[in-house]
Amino acid sequence: MTNLDDPYLWLEGVTDEDALAWVRERNAETTAVLTDGARFAAIEREVLEVLDADDRVPYPRRRGEFLYNFWQDAANPRGLWRRTTLESFRTDSPEWDVLLDVDALGKAEGENWVWKGAAVLRPDYHLALVELSRGGADATVVREFDLRTREFVADGFTLPEAKTRVGWIDADSVFVGTDFGEGSLTTSGYARVMKRWRRGTPVEEAETVFEGKPEDVSAFAFRDHTPGFERDFVGRHPDFFTSEEFLLTPTGDLVRIEVPDDATTSVHREWLLIHLRTPWEVDGTTYPAGALLATDFDEFLAGGRDLAAVFEPDAHTSLQGWSWTKNHLILSELQDVKSRLEVLTPGTWERAELPGAPEVGSAHIIDTDPDNSDEYFLDSSGYLQPTTLVHGTVGGSAEVVKQAPALFDTEGLTVEQHFATSDDGTKVPYFVVSDGTPGPTLLYGYGGFEISLTPAYNAAMGRAWLARGGTYVVANIRGGGEYGPDWHRAALRENRMRAYEDFSSVARDLVARGVTTAEQLGMQGGSNGGLLAGVMLTRYPELFGAVVCQVPLLDMRRYHLLLAGASWMAEWGDPDDPADWDHIQHYSPYHLVQSGRTYPPVLFATSTRDDRVHPGHARKMAARMREQGHTPMYYENIEGGHGGAADNAQRAFMSALAWEFLLRSLSD
Repeated sequence: MTNLDDPYLWLEGVTDEDALAWVRERNAETTAVLTDGARFAAIEREVLEVLDADDRVPYPRRRGEFLYNFWQDAANPRGLWRRTTLESFRTDSPEWDVLLDVDALGKAEGENWVWKGAAVLRPDYHLALVELSRGGADATVVREFDLRTREFVADGFTLPEAKTRVGWIDADSVFVGTDFGEGSLTTSGYARVMKRWRRGTPVEEAETVFEGKPEDVSAFAFRDHTPGFERDFVGRHPDFFTSEEFLLTPTGDLVRIEVPDDATTSVHREWLLIHLRTPWEVDGTTYPAGALLATDFDEFLAGGRDLAAVFEPDAHTSLQGWSWTKNHLILSELQDVKSRLEVLTPGTWERAELPGAPEVGSAHIIDTDPDNSDEYFLDSSGYLQPTTLVHGTVGGSAEVVKQAPALFDTEGLTVEQHFATSDDGTKVPYFVVSDGTPGPTLLYGYGGFEISLTPAYNAAMGRAWLARGGTYVVANIRGGGEYGPDWHRAALRENRMRAYEDFSSVARDLVARGVTTAEQLGMQGGSNGGLLAGVMLTRYPELFGAVVCQVPLLDMRRYHLLLAGASWMAEWGDPDDPADWDHIQHYSPYHLVQSGRTYPPVLFATSTRDDRVHPGHARKMAARMREQGHTPMYYENIEGGHGGAADNAQRAFMSALAWEFLLRSLSD
């Protein structure tokens, strides 16, 4: 099937009335089947209780003397942007100072505003650039907000709806990349041109400081506000995994940071960190993919190559990220998909373990205060361990400041890690959460973009699935970042089938171990994981009893032409290139599905307001299956963006649809 003979192109009209009429018909059919029983209502209520729980952890972000938090609950479905002090945060009932009520703002302005974040000006923290989305889309409006008056700044920095990149330079100027008109965006729909915009002037008169190429993914510009080390950086992302980065001097000159294109860099005070995706040979020394190198920033720009390897991976260990405090570097590592934290002292790079990571679970540094102190906030959890938030100081004390309650019964449940053998002999790890009784099992996966799936507490899943006798499994397949860049690269482009072979090997291993049967094994995935779900549906239907496919990519012949799709060609390839299409066509679900073949029950779920992955993927797949005589279920939330929902009530409803579908398909 080519673009020319695709009978369902009309469903790509996101808000076309005919397409929306089709959506409403499918939604009505699905809700009539799935929402008519007491169990659906119970699951929806249980999930909403989790999402709206008053005693869940309010994750803080340090901005000067205050801790900031964005909070949604039943009384504030669109949320409150608020702040408090550390002293108050430590108490059981912090006194929150509300800065912006998104529900009240939306009501006053007649808009369905969804919070998308705020950039607060350092080091004074008295101004913010607030981003708001209509219905949850990636495109936002930008408005300047005064934290002293709690009001938007009249005639301040304001931008209309677009996929904008914006950040503070100082109180009277910002870097901005947005839709300036023809030629200002890349083919992926992101900013190509970055400008310096001064207060009181029209944005049309902003000064261009950097331009990328039309075929790039995006361009960027930002200021490092670290006191005493203020610097401006600009650059471009030719594709999703590469960049060219420059120091922008006060005279407007560009000084290239000469690292491999696929490396990532970050600067803290005098230090430059370089994270490698591929091996790099420097002065006779070859540093491996996944290594983190440190050097003096100014000396490196001057040509020096005195590099310290502060992290090198091995067969079991990878680097997931790092965080700076004022005087230390904290590394977040994975060892066979289990978290480990280390603290390094710059210069000597002496290392020590940072306690707090669970034995089988995830630990993340969610915030530090690198301008002023060695403070850190550490978040940890596991499949059966609720979230714990620790506040500490490197080299000093640490205390639990928040502990989420247990929201489902874990009596009799265990977590085990196993390894399946993929088609090429690779050992693929996966976690099983179970009471040991064979039965309905849900297998979840993603496998793309270097994203790692680590053990974490999921109370909604625990209530809806585990508490009803289900087993939950997470597969750490290639394409993810669980074992570093090589684990990701092993399933790139022409090697993409390895990710799907990995996932199918886990499915078979679950049956071989007696955990479940093919008839009682369901799988779930969203976004790139939605593509995974589509591949399992069409290439491995005999392995599954049900498939939940959420905000998916499915038409891989046209994905690069739809919304942000062009930005992902480094992951899958260019369908217009015959050599790339030669391998893509073997897993493109929209092209593989056929009449006369038996498929497991499938639920497609997406959002009209998803402006990242086009809802046309799910629409067209469902329509094509219906034409072929299959009976897919389909539901499209009108709001929600790529997350599929704009508030907790919508999230609970969408979640309950999936759980009810799985229970009906695998248990009843």
